[in-house]
Amino acid sequence: NRSHQPKAPIGRKHKTRATIAQPLSALALRTESHASGGPATRQTIIIDGSYVPTRELDQDSNPEYLRHWQAQTGETVTIRQSHGGAGKQARAVIDGLEADVVTLALAYDIDAIAEHAGLLPKDWQSRLPHNSAPYTSTIVFLVRKGNPKNIRDWGDLVKGDVQIITPNPKTSGGARWNFLAAWAWAKHQPGGSDDKAREFVHELYRRVPMMDAGARGSTISFTQRGLGDVLLAWENEAYLAVKEAGDQFEIVTPSLSILCEPPVAVVDSVVDAKGTREVATAYLQQLYTDESQRLIGQHFYRPANPAVLAEFKHQFADLKLVSINQEFGGWAQAHKQFFADGAEFDRIYSKP
Repeated sequence: NRSHQPKAPIGRKHKTRATIAQPLSALALRTESHASGGPATRQTIIIDGSYVPTRELDQDSNPEYLRHWQAQTGETVTIRQSHGGAGKQARAVIDGLEADVVTLALAYDIDAIAEHAGLLPKDWQSRLPHNSAPYTSTIVFLVRKGNPKNIRDWGDLVKGDVQIITPNPKTSGGARWNFLAAWAWAKHQPGGSDDKAREFVHELYRRVPMMDAGARGSTISFTQRGLGDVLLAWENEAYLAVKEAGDQFEIVTPSLSILCEPPVAVVDSVVDAKGTREVATAYLQQLYTDESQRLIGQHFYRPANPAVLAEFKHQFADLKLVSINQEFGGWAQAHKQFFADGAEFDRIYSKP
């Protein structure tokens, strides 16, 4: 009864994706006059192609940016948010979604936009601080109140009849972080090896009854539909679920997880065509201000600014974090080994 979404290789054209992009692509720079007949006021519309878990953060941070920008420039800006699984969002941009900026779950997705569509330079990560990641997160477990399956660490996920909820790595950046965190934990155990990690991850996915396209879909499946015993979740998603329904869930932090670095980037070809480079760049730069960094912490992401992160130290559990570069040789290598067609995920998931 296990199934995952049909594979959609990056670069393949999708009629549905193009249809979605059409109304958004028409949202270009406009100049309007005051109803009173006064001087013209510029009104700019930009599109942010984002992965779903940033939705609540965007709802709070965007108004602050818009107020500051209008006060400084007199320009009225409207931000259109396009949310979806990170992999799907990257393909949508490649296939025609005219996003001025992208805020995605992992660097590989933005690398793919640069490589397959040439919409921004390959060195995009060097243009903003902290490798263009204004915040970090990690992967934790969300369990039902009282932790009835007594889940304390990764090894407990493959005991008894535990059922695991996690999204599809073919479409979700969060799912790829989940997969790699599980692999890293198994490899770091006494006697650990790639073979041991493969065996562990195979057993883990044998316990996944279904996979949603994105992280938020999996959160809904676990919290609202009542599926599974444990959700592999972004740390910020888990905290948000507890905040909204604290009497139903609790967070379990494993002994080891992976340092998730969700990056942001301006899409050069789009902003140059629309004349929105300045406003789009400022939109991402404001994420690094102290004010925005504190708002990021309030939404349970880990601020990139060490001083602001220290203000939220009480909020995050201590655990060993491995990095994508340290553990897997970077995203290009990790994708090739684990998530490309016919790679580890396909081989593991296709086994009975």
